[in-house]
Amino acid sequence: MAKKGKKKKRKKKNYFLNTLLTFLLVFSSVLILGVLLFLVWQNTGKKETGKMAGEDPVRDNSAILTENIPQEEPKDLPETGEAQGQGGLLASAPEEGEGEEEPVGKYGEILADPAYMAENNIYAKETANEGEVTLAFGGDILFDPAYSVMASLLQRSNGIYDSISEDLMDEMKDADIMMINNEFPYSSRGIPTEGKQFTFRARPESASILEEMGVDIVSLANNHAYDYGEDAFLDTLDTLAGIGMPYVGAGRNLEEASKPVYFIAGDIKIAIVSATQIERLDNPDTKGATDDSAGVFRCLNPDRLLDAVREAKENSDFVVVYIHWGTENTVEVDWAQLDQAPKIADAGADLIIGDHPHCLQPIEYVNGVPVVYSLGNFWFNSKELDTCIVKAVVGEDGLRSLQFIPALQKGCKTSMLHGEEKARVLNYMRSISPKIDIDEAGFISAR
Repeated sequence: MAKKGKKKKRKKKNYFLNTLLTFLLVFSSVLILGVLLFLVWQNTGKKETGKMAGEDPVRDNSAILTENIPQEEPKDLPETGEAQGQGGLLASAPEEGEGEEEPVGKYGEILADPAYMAENNIYAKETANEGEVTLAFGGDILFDPAYSVMASLLQRSNGIYDSISEDLMDEMKDADIMMINNEFPYSSRGIPTEGKQFTFRARPESASILEEMGVDIVSLANNHAYDYGEDAFLDTLDTLAGIGMPYVGAGRNLEEASKPVYFIAGDIKIAIVSATQIERLDNPDTKGATDDSAGVFRCLNPDRLLDAVREAKENSDFVVVYIHWGTENTVEVDWAQLDQAPKIADAGADLIIGDHPHCLQPIEYVNGVPVVYSLGNFWFNSKELDTCIVKAVVGEDGLRSLQFIPALQKGCKTSMLHGEEKARVLNYMRSISPKIDIDEAGFISAR
């Protein structure tokens, strides 16, 4: 009997637990179903609201019914629907200039327009010192492997770094804008000009040496750019463009060849014009560019050059004219240099830099403008020759300093000079430049 009583109690207890579990299961199911229905209702409500605000199906149906009935257009109402954004909500048009950054600096608008810059030969450069630009200029270079300097470079383990001293290379790289005379074409095509004593041509891949040297722009206005004919000349333009190296003083036509190159650096706009007087013949080996043919920018008749200088002056803060002129291997300044220097200065040049004679020539001020008549060779052959880099610091107020940095080309290497050798070259420059002062550091001033 006792066992039966215990069984009855267990049955009642189990019955109670089963009932409770069934109740909880049903309650949970109802609760979950209620939540799901609420979410469906809420989502449906949002869609209906979106339709009322944007798609307007009632209006669409009425339009079908009345499509043949002329309707009066609403007047002076703001646009709605997709033209004003999602949901067809009214939105006011942004005010002019809203959300746009203001151009920074005097040339901010130009720097913000890459297409305009490309069309007008304008390049942007950063500067080491705020509010001023450091320019550096070297003379003639040669990368033709048939000649000693390049042949020696190809045998040296560190290439150009074994061919130009480290301190001189630092001066070149520290300049914001470094310029050199590229006295040869880059090409594997063409034949040498018949009857010309020296003809040069470099492999296109050697153009990368310019970047290693810290060069920012090259002049092609010289008497060797056309040594291997038009094909090699055009290859040169393409090669330089391919590595992003600006060139000046040559082009596919006269308009391009005479066009200045501009640099905007430190909110100062520098213009560089380059031209050549050399091969003073009626039919020179180095072809001058014409309206419809490629070549260099010739300036024995300076009229077009003076026009280019005036154009540069109107469009920049500081104008450099880098000119191929003079007589080779003499310190004497010739008649054409003396004739053109004052004309170029009066046209608007702020600094005149010369090359071609392969040796140093005097420095003087002409009508208030410094003229470096010849930089000499920079890295051009195996001869032992004094050379230099000329550095100009330009600010918003114009030329702040001009410095002659002595160097020596010897044994197919160009090295910066120090101590007694530096003093020797500075003394030589003082002796041939009686109208200027040069201090011990090489800084130049007019007397």
